[in-house]
Amino acid sequence: MRRSPTRRLLRPLAALAVAGTLLSLTPATAPTAEAAVAAGNTATVFYFTKTRNWAQYDLHYAPDGGAWTAVPGVAMEAACTDWVKRTVDLGSANGLQATFNNGSGTWDNNGGANYALGTGTVTVKDGVVAHSDPCADTGTPAPNSATVYYSTEALGWSTANIHYAPAGGSWTTVPGVGMQAACAGWWKQTIGLGSATSLRAAFNNGNGTWDNNNGADYAIPTGTSTVKNRTVTANAQDPCAAAPPDTQAPTAPTGLTARADGVSVVLSWQPSTDDRAVTGYQVVRTGGSGGSVVTSVGSTVFTDTGLAENTAYAYTVRAVDAAGNVSAASASAQATTGVKPADPAPGSPLGTDPRKDPIYFVLTARFYDGDATNNRGGSQHVKSGNAAQDDPMFRGDFKGLVEKLDYIKALGFSAVWITPVVLNRSDYDYHGYHGWDFYKVDPRLESAGASYQDLIDAAHAKGMKIYQDVVYNHSSRWGAKGLFTPTVYGVRDAQWSWYYDEKQPGFEYDGLTVDPKTGKSYYNGDLWSTAEPAGNTCLNWGKPTGGKSAEGYTLYNCQWPSPTSGMFPKALYHQCWIGNWEGEDARSCWLHEDLADFNTENATVQGYLIGAYDKYIDMGVDGFRVDTAVHIPRTTWNRRFLPAIQERVAQRHGAEAAQNFFVFGEVAAFVNDKWNRGSVNHSAQFFTWKERKEYDADDAKASLEMYAYEQGLGPAGQPTSTNAFLQGNSYHTPDHSRFSGMNIIDMRMHMNFGDAQNAFSNGKDSDDSVNDATYNVVYVDSHDYGPNKSSERYAGGTDAWAENMSLMWTFRGIPTLYYGSEIEFQAGKKIDCGPTCPLATTGRAYYGDHLAGSVTAAGFSKVASASGAVATTLDQPLVKHLQRLNQIRRAVPALQMGQYSTEGISGGMAFKRRYTAAGTDSFALVTVSGGATYTGIPNGTYVDAVTGDVRTVTNGSLTVAAPGKGNLRVYVLGGTGKVGADGPYLR
Repeated sequence: MRRSPTRRLLRPLAALAVAGTLLSLTPATAPTAEAAVAAGNTATVFYFTKTRNWAQYDLHYAPDGGAWTAVPGVAMEAACTDWVKRTVDLGSANGLQATFNNGSGTWDNNGGANYALGTGTVTVKDGVVAHSDPCADTGTPAPNSATVYYSTEALGWSTANIHYAPAGGSWTTVPGVGMQAACAGWWKQTIGLGSATSLRAAFNNGNGTWDNNNGADYAIPTGTSTVKNRTVTANAQDPCAAAPPDTQAPTAPTGLTARADGVSVVLSWQPSTDDRAVTGYQVVRTGGSGGSVVTSVGSTVFTDTGLAENTAYAYTVRAVDAAGNVSAASASAQATTGVKPADPAPGSPLGTDPRKDPIYFVLTARFYDGDATNNRGGSQHVKSGNAAQDDPMFRGDFKGLVEKLDYIKALGFSAVWITPVVLNRSDYDYHGYHGWDFYKVDPRLESAGASYQDLIDAAHAKGMKIYQDVVYNHSSRWGAKGLFTPTVYGVRDAQWSWYYDEKQPGFEYDGLTVDPKTGKSYYNGDLWSTAEPAGNTCLNWGKPTGGKSAEGYTLYNCQWPSPTSGMFPKALYHQCWIGNWEGEDARSCWLHEDLADFNTENATVQGYLIGAYDKYIDMGVDGFRVDTAVHIPRTTWNRRFLPAIQERVAQRHGAEAAQNFFVFGEVAAFVNDKWNRGSVNHSAQFFTWKERKEYDADDAKASLEMYAYEQGLGPAGQPTSTNAFLQGNSYHTPDHSRFSGMNIIDMRMHMNFGDAQNAFSNGKDSDDSVNDATYNVVYVDSHDYGPNKSSERYAGGTDAWAENMSLMWTFRGIPTLYYGSEIEFQAGKKIDCGPTCPLATTGRAYYGDHLAGSVTAAGFSKVASASGAVATTLDQPLVKHLQRLNQIRRAVPALQMGQYSTEGISGGMAFKRRYTAAGTDSFALVTVSGGATYTGIPNGTYVDAVTGDVRTVTNGSLTVAAPGKGNLRVYVLGGTGKVGADGPYLR
């Protein structure tokens, strides 16, 4: 059954950009020689048949902006072994949307997203689109010819061009000649040299990224040569000849389960193995009225949606390797759908470039109390001192946040990062990082008319995004409902009856409902047993430890969860404590006694987490902030979690939403150097890259192999990127082909923000090792730390705050502000002391007193009306500064999405930025606090967005006087004038 055509335009994934520009050339994308034959207004589409084995192949397509062919489309013809092709006329269109089918009801529609194809020669192989002729004859070497093999294994390029000149001859036209795919990681081209006996060459990916041997080009003789990792080997053996063809199919997937959820079916299975590597899976569905449907997926969890009600479906799964070998089918799994939910359809993400949206970060439970009936103090209410302050830890809620969205919008923010929303279970869990039921929203945050869905919808209605904090690394110490919950030992005697509730069948903990039998606690009767449970694995169950509690009560083994007690199954949870925070055990051990560490390399755990966060993707959240990302191996992120996020967003909300669904990870590195104590595996930028080699099919083994391999390469062996940097004054299309899918919080700038100049210098130093630093999330302090790993909220003073903000709002990256910093809320106060002191004395204090009253936003950075305490808050100097910074940033695209350079610039915090796209060319010169001189810039008229000052540049030079601490100048080429009104700092 063909789904309705939808546009597929996933955000490009990242690539390694090799430094250096070839001589005076301006690299530009050009088609291969074969593609040129079909260029213009036609497309020759090649489709890989080996993994399908259909009796016939039809191409069903629509030129961009045009109508679809009648189902099943047009027949494709045999091209060469394992390939069919069809050339289609596109008229004036620049591309086409396409699906493929067997003419009998079985479709490949790219998982419901269709294929977006351009002009020229296009290949579609197992869901991957590329540009080359798979049937081309590369020819045989002739006298005075050179056969060049080029390795892209370390680069991740999807195509390769050779740009060359025979000795004494002329260079080819940029970007050169398209090379032919030879074997995995290798490209080949045979070049006739005439009378020459050598050539000079450089290579590129056709999209602006070059390897020109660090500016020296490559000298290549006649005969067969290989070029790998900047090394030329003359008279080389064919690197592809030694590798025997891969004819071994992967093992059949096992453990396939199918679970119906309304009109969706959730599938999960164990990973297959292969002699080389499994590259994906084919899910085959039968049943219903649509015939057989085949969907290609990259992970071991898949949700099939939009099915018929009350209908039985059967599924099998096959594994596929890079050679196109397909495994035998798994055992079949069946599920019968139910009734389509009557609830309104979930929301949809806004789906715009995340770099446009400055972020306001709130601890929901501490922001604003819209509903006092869901306030809860928990078991530590008195001990913490919160009771004396009449300040329950769970105080703020979604209703309060909805009521104050206009405050956040009036500050100028268009994205709100909220703390985790899943049901938590601990003694002090208001912040949300002790997840227990990952499939349920914590009712202490919701109210009638103010559910989580209501918050998402309300934010979207105001043009504001919601970024949800998510935790994949750990659950609460009590495990995770639906996955595993340990049973602790308890004796309800005179000692412990106050702590252990009596078990009540059918009653469940929800954090909100008081135990109806005692009328006191929030229920823990489901956690304990006075009799040893069947299958107990805990050591010394029920025996006294020999110790006493603070009250003098006897302590028993298995009374309190820990990783070394044996209370958790090894398959689902790790069983050790972290010893080395920059070592391998940082991923495989518990962080803290109340954070039970998931074995995220286990397929069951992966399925549990992927299924849980699918729920929130379906609700329309705009992105995920990933907690403790560094404690999960990059291999697991890249193989499992990140592809699952992308696939789900594309499936539910379309390709454009998937392109802009923003994932940013907390890779905590509390040091002031580029690489975290030399440990690349524990450095933030490491997580922005795909893997560059294959590892074991077993995720746990793969994580160890990757750790050892990357540590062996060290910092000097890591990939680099030019994606954040201008080429002179020119913006270049970034190469994201090796992007992992995870962006990062800029830990290095965060750690160095005790001084803005220091943060600026350190940030620049790391940007070449980040896949694309223009997506970095930049903040001064947070709910965990201030600069330099301070445990207090930033207290540098108002002028310093203004300077920090001026830098964050104009330099590369996405500016982010922790709630209350706009009035220096709780400056110098300890951020977190647990239940040993009242929350009111900490950096996580309740902010609602400053928001009392009413506020209506007239737009971003604009207040229509305000009264009460919130009006006073909005009148503070840093608020005025923040509002105007947001106005200026919103008016200048270069400040949002531009690449930057400090070349030809003298000054402290001074730089130039440019962003160029269809219909947009924004170029800006920025200096923060100090003066600057810019040389070698384009001539023209520059207008300062801060003062409105107009400068005409005729000699490529502009000098700007120092505006003063916290102030800045933003001279925009062809600018339209002053943006906003003068304030306490920007004037």
